[in-house]
Amino acid sequence: MARPAVDFGCGGREATRITLTILSRFFDWRDALVVVRPETLLRWHRQGWKLFWRLKSRPGRPPIPRRLQALIRQMARENPLWGEERIANELRLKLGIEISPRTVGKYLPQSRRGRPRGGLSWSTFLRTHAHGILACDFLVAVTASFRVLYVFVVIEHGSRRLLHLNVTGHPSAAWTLQQLREVAGLESRHRFLLHDRDSIFSAELDGSIGALGMRVLKSAPRSPRMNAVCERVIGTIRRECLDWLIPLSEAHLRKVLLSWVQHYNRGRPHMALGPGIPDPPLTQSARPTSRHRRGESYMVRADPVLGGLHNEYSLAAA
Repeated sequence: MARPAVDFGCGGREATRITLTILSRFFDWRDALVVVRPETLLRWHRQGWKLFWRLKSRPGRPPIPRRLQALIRQMARENPLWGEERIANELRLKLGIEISPRTVGKYLPQSRRGRPRGGLSWSTFLRTHAHGILACDFLVAVTASFRVLYVFVVIEHGSRRLLHLNVTGHPSAAWTLQQLREVAGLESRHRFLLHDRDSIFSAELDGSIGALGMRVLKSAPRSPRMNAVCERVIGTIRRECLDWLIPLSEAHLRKVLLSWVQHYNRGRPHMALGPGIPDPPLTQSARPTSRHRRGESYMVRADPVLGGLHNEYSLAAA
């Protein structure tokens, strides 16, 4: 089949011959010859034209900075009830960032299947109700004379504050109910009480707690993580107090633990609070402008706890 001839015109034919003759001295011109149809050449030109303008004029608005994208996603995660309008208004009024709600909607995380948009996650639900949940449990301590004593602990989930602690050698349901009454009272703001399935938490005890306006939540058998906050504070009591002291009597153990509870609530930092202190001091020193230096002269005062087992530090005038 004969190849289609390409007509370069009268003048162009001679110029083409001269050009090919000159180029043949540098490379084999036969390898550079490609015979194409005119419509193929036009199609290539159109494709190149589209690619040129696609690269030169990218469609849509330019993307916002990555830090702002991360901030929008963070605000959406931390506030599941907020929509694009609310987030855009927060950025405009609080941070001075002008951004369209439709632009915010482009960077919102996709909602999970089976959970409607704006639904609470389990961790958010627990944080919302944490200040209304109390948890209680017993731990065992042994005196110098090998007498077994039982320590009853009540802690508030939200503030991590130890609300009550007492010691007895003969725990009973009636004694435990009295301890809970001292914590709950008739005007308590707490709604739930979490405890395990020990036999000391009898049905009569749970009924009396219900009469105080609190709902009893029982953890599943052999599931200590369901009462993790109380189990954690019991471990802290052992590691930071009872593992280093030998109680001589019930009264001595009660005095030691009450002293440690004051340190736990008022002086010990808690990572679960940010870190923070359940009962922070009313007057706090101003934060320095430098990370490692303070402008004014000062001295650091150390107050021993439990005879120097722990120390609480504070600033005082030099």
